Amino acid sequence: MKQSHQTTLRAAVTLVGIGVHSGDEVKMILHPAEVNHGIAFLRTGLPGGLDRLIDARHLAVTATELCTVIGDRDSGAVATIEHLMAALTGLGVDNVLVEIDGPEVPILDGSSAPFIDAVDQVGIVTQGATRRYLKVLKPVRVAQGKAFAELLPNERAFRLDVEIDFPTPVIGRQRKAVDLSPSVFRREISRARTFGFMRDVEKLWTAGFALGASLENTVAIGDDGIMNPEGLRYSDEFVRHKLLDAVGDLSLAGLPLLGTYRSYCGGHRLNFSVLEALFSSRSNYTIVDAVPRRETAYADVSNAAMTAFVSEVH
Repeated sequence: MKQSHQTTLRAAVTLVGIGVHSGDEVKMILHPAEVNHGIAFLRTGLPGGLDRLIDARHLAVTATELCTVIGDRDSGAVATIEHLMAALTGLGVDNVLVEIDGPEVPILDGSSAPFIDAVDQVGIVTQGATRRYLKVLKPVRVAQGKAFAELLPNERAFRLDVEIDFPTPVIGRQRKAVDLSPSVFRREISRARTFGFMRDVEKLWTAGFALGASLENTVAIGDDGIMNPEGLRYSDEFVRHKLLDAVGDLSLAGLPLLGTYRSYCGGHRLNFSVLEALFSSRSNYTIVDAVPRRETAYADVSNAAMTAFVSEVH
């Protein structure tokens, strides 16, 4: 698969499951899409038999509390898109139409692994159009108290450096940094599950969240440790899941990133906010057509490999 060109799925594939927050069953079909389509959600099953098409872009984000939501809840929205978006981005899939008949992407096992399995069932094909990249030109940073997120220039890759710090010995302080590629995403990130504290469950239920959460799809943290009988998939699964979320959220830039993302105690809100900061000025980024020297997900792009600078307005 030449990452100098755009990609899509070889065929459609279907997934069925429940939403972690809504608890509702949903059916989702991942369809191949034409070049320059990007990732978009076709929300079906709306009142009056209406459908709504929602581009997976930062401009469509309407909520970031506990998950990322695109679209409007009154006229049609899709919640908890980050694990699916992370899988497509991590595998280097550019163009997909996601048909979904409910308000929330199914949680499945709480990670990106089931979405990768679905993509692997049908395969990925290279398309005829050159892939474009969004290249960070200047540092941008957002902060909320001690927490922060920033995007920095990086000529060669999309690098993520994520650190968390929870006041519990079960998690504590963890940090993970990777240069994103399909092999790294599969091996280091994809299987990390969402997590939550048992002490927060009743409050979340009252607020209408976590209605579909269980030990089958969430790492549950009790007073004395992990509640899941099988334990953790990685010793630092918590920071790896935060990294997974960041991959999914930052994919809402609309194009693969060339840059370095750093965060400390971040989450969906800061991930979204740093994209807002990036797009607040056209001088912060440029869009390039690039031909990588070798095959890799986010392209080992050098100045010599740049074929054109595209003066598009995001």
